[in-house]
Amino acid sequence: MPDLSKFEKILDVEFKDKELLRTALTHRSYLNENPDVGGGHNERLEFLGDAALELVVTEHIYGQFPDKPEGELTSLRASLVNSNMLGDIARDLDFNNFLLLSRGEAKDVGRARQYILANAFEAVIGAIYLDLGYAVASDFILRTLSPKISEILEKKLYRDAKSFFQEQAQENVGVTPTYNVIKEWGPDHDKHFIVGVYLGKELVAEGEGSSKQEAQQQAAEAALKIKNWG
Repeated sequence: MPDLSKFEKILDVEFKDKELLRTALTHRSYLNENPDVGGGHNERLEFLGDAALELVVTEHIYGQFPDKPEGELTSLRASLVNSNMLGDIARDLDFNNFLLLSRGEAKDVGRARQYILANAFEAVIGAIYLDLGYAVASDFILRTLSPKISEILEKKLYRDAKSFFQEQAQENVGVTPTYNVIKEWGPDHDKHFIVGVYLGKELVAEGEGSSKQEAQQQAAEAALKIKNWG
């Protein structure tokens, strides 16, 4: 069992109820493999943390960018709270050394791990909110996410990749891109999709996400790079 006091120091958050933090770091697969351990997995905390995260980020960018229209704010928020961003932040905070995973999940360091990290990050937010309140949860979210805002603005990561790829495709080759689901898997609460973006019959790129929309955006981003239209 990992030493959670070390993790609290990394998070700069001290929990009153340490069990909440342990639950936030417990993946369903770990309990399936270790049924005698007791306690719960992190999916309910993830559900709560997701809502808190969205509210805090929305409130922050609404106040910080009074001149931005609703569409740009929506895109900026999406670029801050997607699984790629959250997974990267969780990795930077050393979540990998504290997650409780099954042996099978622990070996997987690819795309699936990114989702596990992102979900655990949201679950930790949910645990902070329950244990220490909205103000502490908000402080944690803004400490970890707000430094990313300037990078997102500078690199234009907030743009709607799907719309931009369509504009470029129509301008460069006179074709409107189409998107098709290539593969989907997982239960309703944890779906994953692989979507291909096509120019006519040509499969240009694939993207993966926890929704069809996220997978389409990832596919469009990849296609922009492949076509060098970025």
